[in-house]
Amino acid sequence: MAQDSFDIAIVGAGIVGLAHALAATRLGLSAVVVDRDAQANGASIRNFGFVTVTGQEQGNVWRRARRSRDVWAEIAGPAGIAVEQRGLAMVAQRPEARLVCEAFLATEMAEGCTWIEGAAARAFLGDMRPTHLEGVLSSMIDLRVESRTAIPALAAWLEQGRGVAFRRGVAVHHVESGRLETAEGVIRAQHIIVCPGDDLTTLFPDALAKAEITRCKLQMLRLASPGYGLPATIMSDLGMVRYLGYAALPEAKALKRRLQAERPDHLANGIHLIVAQGADGSLIVGDSHHYARTPDPFASDQVDRLILEEFRAVFGSVPPVLERWTGTYASAAGHSIVEAPLEGVRLVVVTSGTGASTSFALAEEVIADLTDDRLGAAA
Repeated sequence: MAQDSFDIAIVGAGIVGLAHALAATRLGLSAVVVDRDAQANGASIRNFGFVTVTGQEQGNVWRRARRSRDVWAEIAGPAGIAVEQRGLAMVAQRPEARLVCEAFLATEMAEGCTWIEGAAARAFLGDMRPTHLEGVLSSMIDLRVESRTAIPALAAWLEQGRGVAFRRGVAVHHVESGRLETAEGVIRAQHIIVCPGDDLTTLFPDALAKAEITRCKLQMLRLASPGYGLPATIMSDLGMVRYLGYAALPEAKALKRRLQAERPDHLANGIHLIVAQGADGSLIVGDSHHYARTPDPFASDQVDRLILEEFRAVFGSVPPVLERWTGTYASAAGHSIVEAPLEGVRLVVVTSGTGASTSFALAEEVIADLTDDRLGAAA
């Protein structure tokens, strides 16, 4: 008979839930992960797999990204997860973007970053042919995994290598202190962590509504291999007015004004460019951002055209499109919410699209808090 009592029960098998399972096992706690789906199919596998440190918001978010990146590096080998790429190349195409990069390099967040310009920048980019090039902000801190395979591999390793129990295809319909009621019976746990992703109605809907969480829909594409390797994951000027590590700098204001004049449709559709390369050479390209409580499921050809227009400006030509898809994630002001709706229960939602980049560190904080609570209660 399956075990039904654990130290920690986690609702949700996306990256946020899996990160909490890892943090629990590192403290020697028994853990179960319950998910209504038979396999991962949400935001955790529909993204770039890019563990982005450079450009994250200064302070706690950047610190969490640094720590999470280190955890990814630690577990990738044991979990059989390939690190597909290392580093980030911010391709600055406008003088205003160059000023943002120079300002960024003067901050503490620029550890591991360098500025490359002129012939050295073009040599660094290889066969890429940007329309204009001021230089490249290069970082070797960031890394990328293939989300479609990394998330299942992480779950399998947690189950087989670290003793985490999984209950898949099982809906949780009620949570109370020490107890989960599921479609297959009751699971008891001293502590419960609910990681609902962008499911805003099933568990603790009042708390999620109070946090003013909505949903963000994004569009992404996979392109055929361009026939050459990229030096790192690529971003462009549009990213400098979206990622707060750059966008919060005073120098970003001039860049945003210019982009509003030159790229108004891109900004209106929340488009910025990320291009990541898989082991087969294909390119994952995105993305856009549209917000609604219930986003429509349809992908706009016009939005894809805008994304590829920015791709062309950075790369020079566009390979054939192999796949198109949409994704959704929970969105609200700030990086995340961590609420305690009941004693021994935490509601955890990453609300900024940075789950892959920050969840491991966030989970360590949440598990440490719960562990302190347990020790305090025992005392």
